[in-house]
Amino acid sequence: MHNPGSMEGSEKEGLVIVIVGPTAIGKTSVSIRLAEHFNTEIVSADSRQFYQAMNIGVARPSEDELKRVKHHFIGFLEPEAEYSAGKFATDAGETIETLLKTHSHVVVSGGSMLYVDALLYGFDDVPAWPGIRNTLNESHQSSGIEALFLQLQELDPEYASTVDRNNPHRIIRALEVCLGSGRPYSYYRTSEKKAAPFRFVLIGLQSERNWLYARINARVQEMMNNGLEDEARALLPFRNLNALNTVGYKELFSYFDGSCSLEEATEKICQHTRNYAKRQLTWWRNRDDVRWFDVQHEDPLERIIQYVESEN
Repeated sequence: MHNPGSMEGSEKEGLVIVIVGPTAIGKTSVSIRLAEHFNTEIVSADSRQFYQAMNIGVARPSEDELKRVKHHFIGFLEPEAEYSAGKFATDAGETIETLLKTHSHVVVSGGSMLYVDALLYGFDDVPAWPGIRNTLNESHQSSGIEALFLQLQELDPEYASTVDRNNPHRIIRALEVCLGSGRPYSYYRTSEKKAAPFRFVLIGLQSERNWLYARINARVQEMMNNGLEDEARALLPFRNLNALNTVGYKELFSYFDGSCSLEEATEKICQHTRNYAKRQLTWWRNRDDVRWFDVQHEDPLERIIQYVESEN
């Protein structure tokens, strides 16, 4: 059985329950019910939900859900704000340690793999090479992202297999590190890091692929019915910000530009979300400390509670 992350001393009194898995699998619902069961609060590790103006397109918990359980790190940033995984690891770590003084458990929920990793395993302070980054940004503007992605595949095939190939910010950052340090970016992500200053268990939610993809398609259609097009149009002035370079918005920006029809943009959102879900599963299935629970054939809540209590 997995031995949760720990620290010397008397920290055994608290346990952090980390819910991971692909987008649309149901992490929000499971996290809220777990938090209600353990009478605690939720720390969101979904970087797309950090920004105030992004609501429908990032599947932020509903107002009713936010009233049921107190959430941290949702809608606390302006779109132009810069926020990193390292900063999140520090801020969320402090929030968790404060909560554990008055709660026996804390729930962490989110789909942003790098942010969860930084929180649980530490974050390497990798140097920056601004000159290289500027050159890569110029290359992106002149030649597009595909050439940069192919270069990343050559220099770091491991990271290239999991990165969002439509996210120039992450591809450029990885290439910057590869070219500046002479090492693959994945080297820094897998090097030894300090353990989290709290005990935790990793709970993975999974299902058959076709079931998940049907849920993704249905959720995208629900987002469109709930006004995603209007939300994206209101955010159009911020389209060049990193926060808006994300699935659900960039496809609609292309529609606003006249590059595709609304139907085509909607299908691209579905496709890109399915691709993201696949990358999330690849990321977490490469870890040996995730305890997986099937959500397709039965409600996993009771089994998860039993597992968590067995780790206390």
